[in-house]
Amino acid sequence: MSTTVTADIEVDVPVRVAYDQWTQFETFPEFMSGVDAIRQVDDVTTHWVVSIGGVTREFDADVSDQVPDDHVAWHSTTAEVDHRGRVVFRPVSSDRTRLDVTLEWEPQGFVEEAGAALGFDDRQVDHDLRRFKEFIESREVPTGTWRGEVHGGGAAAATTGTGASDSDGVVGQDPDLRP
Repeated sequence: MSTTVTADIEVDVPVRVAYDQWTQFETFPEFMSGVDAIRQVDDVTTHWVVSIGGVTREFDADVSDQVPDDHVAWHSTTAEVDHRGRVVFRPVSSDRTRLDVTLEWEPQGFVEEAGAALGFDDRQVDHDLRRFKEFIESREVPTGTWRGEVHGGGAAAATTGTGASDSDGVVGQDPDLRP
């Protein structure tokens, strides 16, 4: 049985700062409990090491869709771990951003299934989002940036920062994202 968690938070930084920090996957252990390490393999692939309920797991994940200052979505590519998620970034004002997070995974074993059933997963995601808020608000600037786009698992050229591609104003292949 799949577990889905949705959560949101508002952070007191511009949307570009919140998005740029979120795409610095290797910093996730600084604000996400249970994430021991993330290594960026290439523009779309990351390697994760997580510890949950005393069990350590490693898996790879690919970014499946990413548009600067709008959203990033990913899914695991390793058979042992079934995990996917999406974060949507929405400006509330020029210096405040709302993050809407959706995570879905298949709990494995008694500890993970019990944790999901008791709502521990929801509380953990809320806690980690509060830690992200503290992390980015205390810094005020991201630790790095990557402004490229990903559609269908393939990276595209970096954008102008307006959400439009440099060539024709079309963001990827999704007609819903056309200006």
